[in-house]
Amino acid sequence: MITELGHFALILAFLVAIVQSIVPLIGAHKHWYGWMAVAEPAAKMQFLLTGFSFAALTYAFVTSDFSLRLVWLNSHSAKPMIYKISGVWGNHEGSMLLWVLILTLFGACAAWFGGNLPPTLRARVLAVQSSVSVAFFAFILFTSNPFLRLAVPPFDGQDLNPLLQDPGLAFHPPFLYLGYVGLSMAFSFAVAALLEGRVDAAWARWVRPWTLAAWVFLTIGIGLGSWWAYYELGWGGFWFWDPVENASFMPWLLAAALLHSAIVVEKRESLKSWTILLAILAFGFSLIGTFIVRSGLLTSVHAFANDPERGVFILMIFGFFTGGALILFAARASTMEAKGVFSVVSRESALVSNNVLLAVSCFVVFVGTLWPMFAEMFFDRKLSVGAPFFNMAFTPFMVVLGLILPVGSTLAWKRGKLGRAAYQMRYVFALAVSLGLLVWVMQTGRSLMGPIGLFLGSWLVFGSMLDLWMRAGRTWSRIPRLPRADWGKAVAHGGLGVTMFGIAGLMAWQLEDIRVAKMGEPFTVGAFELELQDVQRVQGPNYLSTMGFVALRTNGEQIAVLNPEKRNYPVAQMPTTEAAIDYRFLRDVYVVIGDPQEGGGWTLRTYVKPLANWIWAGTLLMALGGTLSLTDRRFRVAAGARRRRETAVPAE
Repeated sequence: MITELGHFALILAFLVAIVQSIVPLIGAHKHWYGWMAVAEPAAKMQFLLTGFSFAALTYAFVTSDFSLRLVWLNSHSAKPMIYKISGVWGNHEGSMLLWVLILTLFGACAAWFGGNLPPTLRARVLAVQSSVSVAFFAFILFTSNPFLRLAVPPFDGQDLNPLLQDPGLAFHPPFLYLGYVGLSMAFSFAVAALLEGRVDAAWARWVRPWTLAAWVFLTIGIGLGSWWAYYELGWGGFWFWDPVENASFMPWLLAAALLHSAIVVEKRESLKSWTILLAILAFGFSLIGTFIVRSGLLTSVHAFANDPERGVFILMIFGFFTGGALILFAARASTMEAKGVFSVVSRESALVSNNVLLAVSCFVVFVGTLWPMFAEMFFDRKLSVGAPFFNMAFTPFMVVLGLILPVGSTLAWKRGKLGRAAYQMRYVFALAVSLGLLVWVMQTGRSLMGPIGLFLGSWLVFGSMLDLWMRAGRTWSRIPRLPRADWGKAVAHGGLGVTMFGIAGLMAWQLEDIRVAKMGEPFTVGAFELELQDVQRVQGPNYLSTMGFVALRTNGEQIAVLNPEKRNYPVAQMPTTEAAIDYRFLRDVYVVIGDPQEGGGWTLRTYVKPLANWIWAGTLLMALGGTLSLTDRRFRVAAGARRRRETAVPAE
């Protein structure tokens, strides 16, 4: 009964979304305030109905209701509770319901917290947001209904994909969707501004918090996915340039560009057209990512579906919204006249350079991701574009971006002086170069990757600290009283530096050892001694495990016993590899157990990974920086000031 109510609530939410996408738009065009007022209660009702529908599906998974086809395909009675819950979105239909739930959540938040917006703009934003909801409600109800029943309920389910039965993957999709779908708010603001024919500093101030929130969620989601790939897949890497990884990375790059571009619109009322275009493209790339994951067009270890019909539906959604928005953009381009002018050497120019680098980087990833498909379709050639291409084509743009960021932050608005900025940064530059040279001298392989990574990382971190000090009037005691947006920018830029150094250090200095290890025979990898002491069969809650016991020693002293596993899930008939990792501040020791060998012993793969944890520490710092900026009191002050003005001067 609860399942049927959930299905009915989803249909009602679809009908409410249709009303919300039409009535407020007509009201805004005709200046009928009663019609515009429909948007807010409709947005809240959409969210409540979709929330109830999602709760009904979750209840079915928690209670193992195998009469529901989706539960039967993606759950099992012996599965731990956390994976019963994560199984709700660990499949195509449930993940799309989560997508729509988050879409309606952002619409409801715009209704709850959008009181500072002009009535016509608020009505148009909510209507455009609801039109996106209409498309995805239709997609779910007509192609991906999660509430289909089975005529004869089976005794038990087929279990969730074992690769998804992991805490990292339990939380990775919700954060990623919060980022993907959050960019729909920037899209809605862009289309609403085009309909109004007005883009100004106030519009940029309104759109920035939504974009920043989406970027923070995307950052956390990508970080969780990278961490999961590192410790769960057993291959020892953190990024494979997989199509699904790229699908989330491309909108992240464009969202970062949009954030910096909106700052120029807010401060100088320049780059209006470019900012609107970025808002459209950022959400467009989110839809492209959805298409890649669900169409089966490109294969991936964590794609959700392999259904061309569903892919065509998503492609139609992408074409309608992105194509329609671009046509509207072309028609209204003349209304977005830039007012502010600036010289070649200025903070605006630095932000433009930032935008160009991020946008071109996104284009490089896009071409590399889809080129194998284009080559097969148009040239009948099977190609593989892997990490070497992406590393070679993408890395130079990030290096230049890292060089520009600290200097650009210290330049003045409108007209800056490059010599003065360089003079202010001289000690930071000298320190960064010194650290890079020190590492160059100390390392044995004489690879440039590590020293360059340390130079860029320290250049960004110490440059961010210098920027804070200068903003505080060169007085350390004033730094804690700086606005949170200043702190957020410094922490986020510093986090990027930490991540850059972590990636460079890991790729330059990691060690790998593959051997047949025999019981009780120690072997060395770098500065560490390892010994396979035992291998046991272990029964898990819903799997059987072959678990190794590997002693890890340094300088003759045992510091850990690692337990690498090979698991087999009987219901899903699928094996998984569970790496054992000794996490430390400056390095990880990573061990993977393989198969037994005929002559005795077991295959053992060992990696020593310097600075691995710095990659995710930097990611968390970037997300923390975005969160600090999001809590800046100036957003609340601007909202309050707007409400006071509307109260003092009623609308005609």
